[in-house]
Amino acid sequence: MSIRAWQAQQLGTPAEVLTLVEAPTPAPGPGQVRVRVRASAVNFADTLMCAGEYQVRPEPPFVPGLEVCGDVLEVGEGVTGVAVGDRVLGGTAVPHGGFATECLMDAARTYPAPTGLDDAASAALMISYQTGWFGLHRRAALREGETLLVHAASGGVGSAAVQLGKAAGARVIGVVGGRDKVDIAARMGCDVVIDRKAEDIITRVKEITDGHGADVVYDPVGGSAYTASTKCIAFEGRIIVVGFASGQVPEPRLNHAMVKNYTILGLHWSLYEQHEPQLVQECHAELVRLADAGLVEPLVTERFDFADTPAALTRIAGGSSTGRIVVEHAR
Repeated sequence: MSIRAWQAQQLGTPAEVLTLVEAPTPAPGPGQVRVRVRASAVNFADTLMCAGEYQVRPEPPFVPGLEVCGDVLEVGEGVTGVAVGDRVLGGTAVPHGGFATECLMDAARTYPAPTGLDDAASAALMISYQTGWFGLHRRAALREGETLLVHAASGGVGSAAVQLGKAAGARVIGVVGGRDKVDIAARMGCDVVIDRKAEDIITRVKEITDGHGADVVYDPVGGSAYTASTKCIAFEGRIIVVGFASGQVPEPRLNHAMVKNYTILGLHWSLYEQHEPQLVQECHAELVRLADAGLVEPLVTERFDFADTPAALTRIAGGSSTGRIVVEHAR
């Protein structure tokens, strides 16, 4: 038996190194499951993996694709709580990643897919929404009625935080770069959207909050976005450092944090899988509840056919996409 897979034969850009091959059907090891892939979410980390620049560095040849929705075909030794036929979502076990007709998943990172989401949205649920949930609730303890400022609010990570903030009862201010992204952020639930290309973030946040500032800032951007956040953060506010999409890692002025009495919170979501796995399960159960209630739904803005997988990865590497890009598999 064999599968079709987009395999990185060497390290480089996805367009250069991905080749569609017939590969042996992967066999699940202890604690793993084999899954027929319905949809594969595209992450910037997939492009970094192809280039050998991601924290996980498999040796070529390997199949990238970190996040999928699919049907369980086979379970490995010691697996409990997951059964053949289950529709699931979660993280893959590279080198047998999700840009293939079948992949392997670690059972510990395999979760029930919500009935309220289609395959593409389910594939995009895990990383962005678990990151948002842990950032807003576990790290920042966001409270109902507080003001949440979300940078890159029209992107996959930011839009997840917007929805989760609204579900928690917060007032959400979204920051985007460009008029075309303003409407997207508004549709995702932002109460107010700031176009950083046309407006000054600091001035607008102070105007919107009557000088109070943002109680919580969700920052997957870094660079000048972080600097602006420190200038419009509220007394006892919390800035969640999620990532550095700008490519610039800020150097916090700790004297400024002390004088203004705000907190800088780091968030490395995957560490919870190592240190607090039960919390991850509880988080997913809450995300399923919110999804089935219609309160959260990943913003899938582009869908590519399996045959066009390299183009999907090239698209996300360009840095101008909004929402999530997903590769869909023919059923």
